[in-house]
Amino acid sequence: MGKLGKKARKFAKKNLQSVLKRKRKLKSMFKKKSSRGEQDAADDQLQDETNLLNGRNLEGEDIEGTSLDSIFSEDDSDVAGDDSDSDGFLSEDSSCMYVPESENGNLLEDNGGGSALLVQNREIHLELAKKKKKLDRLKEKDPEFSKFLESYHKGLEELRNDENYSDEDEESDLNMQSMNEDSLNLKIAKLLTNSAIDSWCKIVGDQHSISALPSLLNGYRAACHYGTSSTSTLDAAASSYSIQNSETFCNILMFMLCEADNIFRGLLGISCSSCRKETILDLKNTAKWKSLKPMVKSYLRSTLFLLNQVTDSEILAFSLTRLRASIIFFTTFPSLLRRLIKIAVHLWATGGGTVSSCTFLIIQDVALIFSSDCFDTCLIKTYKAFIAHSKFVKPGFYKHIQFLRNSFVELCSLDVEKSSKKALVSMQQLAKILQQGLRTRKKEAIEKICSWQYTNCIDLWVMFISANISDNSLQHLLFMIIQIINGVAYLFPAPRYLPLRLKTIQWLNHLSSSSGVFIPVASLVLDTLEYKIGKESGQPGKAFNMSSAIKLPKHCLKSRKFQEECILSAIELLTVHFGQWSYHISFPELASIPLIRLRKFHEITIENLRHVVKRLIDQVEQNVEFVQKKRDEVAFSPNDQQSVESFLQLEKGGGGNAPFTQYYNSIMEKAASRSLLMNEKFPGSEKTRKMGKVHDKGERLEVN
Repeated sequence: MGKLGKKARKFAKKNLQSVLKRKRKLKSMFKKKSSRGEQDAADDQLQDETNLLNGRNLEGEDIEGTSLDSIFSEDDSDVAGDDSDSDGFLSEDSSCMYVPESENGNLLEDNGGGSALLVQNREIHLELAKKKKKLDRLKEKDPEFSKFLESYHKGLEELRNDENYSDEDEESDLNMQSMNEDSLNLKIAKLLTNSAIDSWCKIVGDQHSISALPSLLNGYRAACHYGTSSTSTLDAAASSYSIQNSETFCNILMFMLCEADNIFRGLLGISCSSCRKETILDLKNTAKWKSLKPMVKSYLRSTLFLLNQVTDSEILAFSLTRLRASIIFFTTFPSLLRRLIKIAVHLWATGGGTVSSCTFLIIQDVALIFSSDCFDTCLIKTYKAFIAHSKFVKPGFYKHIQFLRNSFVELCSLDVEKSSKKALVSMQQLAKILQQGLRTRKKEAIEKICSWQYTNCIDLWVMFISANISDNSLQHLLFMIIQIINGVAYLFPAPRYLPLRLKTIQWLNHLSSSSGVFIPVASLVLDTLEYKIGKESGQPGKAFNMSSAIKLPKHCLKSRKFQEECILSAIELLTVHFGQWSYHISFPELASIPLIRLRKFHEITIENLRHVVKRLIDQVEQNVEFVQKKRDEVAFSPNDQQSVESFLQLEKGGGGNAPFTQYYNSIMEKAASRSLLMNEKFPGSEKTRKMGKVHDKGERLEVN
């Protein structure tokens, strides 16, 4: 081989992998930040081109960078982008302000101008709150400005130290005086009593007057914020309400949650059955809506705050149900709508029981009522929540994961076209992770595939495709998910991965049944019967639940319980597979090879399960004879596709006269009872029910 030319040597000097590796190493020594600059991107591009020229494909070698929950981007700027700087407190009509005779009456008598000072003080505090919010936002946007303020404050402190002490004393006296005034204003806070609530409710409900509605909404806001440790001095001064007792607290909450929607609809002239956002948009520029808009917003904001604070599942479910009735009022408040979606998705994923069901109805209504952007937001957030909460599946939470899966599929079915695009992106990520595992066989890649997050993601899209397979646009997704499932089954053939292999076969059976496409699963099932497992005289072993496991411990493989589970599971899955095609004209050919392998396995299997295998063989042989006899009676050619598809369809629709049908029904009944017995041996449903009763405070969302 001759020497390289000048251009070749120059290209090798710039693009060889060792040179690029040394460049990146030197650059990492000087650049501490993780973000890559333009030169890094250029180096990576040259590296990719070199790898392609050398015939290497490094796509997927970065195992840690391949994540299932980071493939969709979303906008979480729902907190900073509020519609106004108001804290939710409404100005009240002085004619409807109820002041109790005790507690606060003597304070107002002593301070004749107390009410005027209170109003003036409130305006000052609101203005200060606005300025403080603007300053905080500016600090977040420009960290250098925040540093400048800190240095400026330090300079001021140094200058003040040089001034005379008399000025400091005067300033301290003024500060003490202002603090005393603030504490006095806080003491003037009105006490909410049952009589005050009843009088306001009577004015609003019976007299249909909105004069007392701001007072009710302010009281409702105080009740929703009751007991929160994050309440600041400005908020306390602005709310100027305190709750008398628990009965008053319950009265104000129950009245507002039960009647607020009816009151707003009655004042705006909207029927109770109207759920169209155009109804609110038509009223957007009217004087009636402009006068009620602050009140509607106050009610929605307070209710959202309540949802994020309350822990009792019954209060949560009731509040969600009542908020769902007022969902059309979120039309003119996009920031509150984003906040609603965020809280609803969180409660849907973590609430459990009735809370999750009520929250999903809100998510579904938002996706139906509002624009397509809201549907995409709901779809992405629910997908990420499902993936995040399916990393670990315990026996007690398996049913909750199934509920999340089924509800997500129902949400996707609202717009199959858009959902199929998201499904394609997610399945491409699944295929990429699988490709890494098949090519590299690294421990990290294998663990990522053999995980609950990966299997639950496959299960999610299997159910979506099966539920909407009638749509022709999902055919490419069907064949893609079949290839992914076959790849997973091929990657884990060992006996320890029996639960994962059973799941792959169940997915394929489900896809075949819903789509009508023949998927050869018999070989995958029969491979489980050929595992080299424990001897017949081995230990019985403990029972284990296949549905709540992916990989089994080694000590289970030597037990007779594992051997029995292999055989019974294989019988059930083969029965499902044969049952789908028991009336098809090609059933004799379909069953020929599985029958040969079953007869061979029958000779070497353990004695107590030999009769189960023999019964399956007999039933399949009887069905082969039944189909063969019916097939000999027909006169059409195998090329007549229409006649082939209509073969034995009358017998199939007439209740099932094939010998295999009755056997299939009996096996499915036994499988259901066996699954129920296994769930009783591994109780975990109590944890799921408790999760529905108490909502974890540690998982609250910071959205207020």
